[in-house]
Amino acid sequence: MELFNITLDTTPQNITATENVFSSFTTAFENITTSPITKNNVPRTPPRNVRCGDISSSATAIRNLSIFIFTVAFIFGAVGNGLVIWITGFRMKKTVNTIWFLNLAVADFIFTIFLPITISHTALGNWPFGKFMCKISSFIPMFNMFASVYFLTIISADRCAFVVFPVWAQNKRNPKIAVIVATVIWALALALSFPYLAFRDTFFNSKTNLTVCFNNYAFSLDTKNPAIQSLRLMRHKAMIFTRFFGGFLLPFLIIVVCYGIIIMMLRKNRLVAHSRRPLRLIVAVVVTFFICWLPYHIFSLLELSLHGNNCSLKNTVTIGTSLAISLAFINSCVNPILYVFIGRNAQHRIRTSILQVIERALKDEQSQITRTSKTQSKSMSEATSKFL
Repeated sequence: MELFNITLDTTPQNITATENVFSSFTTAFENITTSPITKNNVPRTPPRNVRCGDISSSATAIRNLSIFIFTVAFIFGAVGNGLVIWITGFRMKKTVNTIWFLNLAVADFIFTIFLPITISHTALGNWPFGKFMCKISSFIPMFNMFASVYFLTIISADRCAFVVFPVWAQNKRNPKIAVIVATVIWALALALSFPYLAFRDTFFNSKTNLTVCFNNYAFSLDTKNPAIQSLRLMRHKAMIFTRFFGGFLLPFLIIVVCYGIIIMMLRKNRLVAHSRRPLRLIVAVVVTFFICWLPYHIFSLLELSLHGNNCSLKNTVTIGTSLAISLAFINSCVNPILYVFIGRNAQHRIRTSILQVIERALKDEQSQITRTSKTQSKSMSEATSKFL
């Protein structure tokens, strides 16, 4: 299969099956390809003296691997997150913790139920689902990314506030405020993801009888007008930098600061040995998210550096982006697994009912502090130890 072969056609009408098949790896995000689809997703003629070589065998292997990973993510993500939604939404008492984890599971569940579309696209090498679903297929993954990282950020900030101001948090921290904050996070994620809904477009190639789902940043197929070319590149860069800083770097810095403060407070009060499952669980979820998404953001930034005759870099970014997207997709099914295995002995947890395991893992331990505070006043360190 000629997946990455260079074609010298310059018009949108000559987008070939090559680009269409590759876009199956990136339909949920931005098409990152070698020529003729360039870094700003504009078909153009590559330099005629450039021969980047045939890496179709690698592309075929990556496509098959991607289909396998997407399928696994769909099965485990839909079942696992559905289970977490049922437990936190219907079986457990509504607490701040359960509200955070319920919304995190909803974000992942929404993403996973749309994965069969991506799987079909990857397998078919064609986009048969229409323009509306093309837009949705790009919008949903970014909506999931923004919502997930902001919920992880607020979970970290919430835990930090409880450690630094345990009495205030114990009195003011309540489910009603958590619902309001969650609503704001959903609205923010929706606003930041909207451009991915707006810019996605489809194009039918009459020569190959295939449809391409791609990013039309200028709402135009004109490949010759310099003003339109400049607009495409400007919007493309704006989206990449907004996604990187707003959906990765800034939340990551906030989370690092929060856990830095938590660690200092624990050491100050000599409570490191008393840390319990909730802190380990949240740290594991946060670290997993950033490990899964970091490669994608790195390759997105590298994409902006593609220029000239550097075929090695182009091939690296092309293949690396496909693998990075597969890794990002895995994140949607990991959290329920962490809820089961983080903390106590894994074998004991396997023998225990999965429902009880997840319910205990997500349980808000503030109630324990409240019961204790009725008998006597507790110091900051004691309250922190109970919560963590």
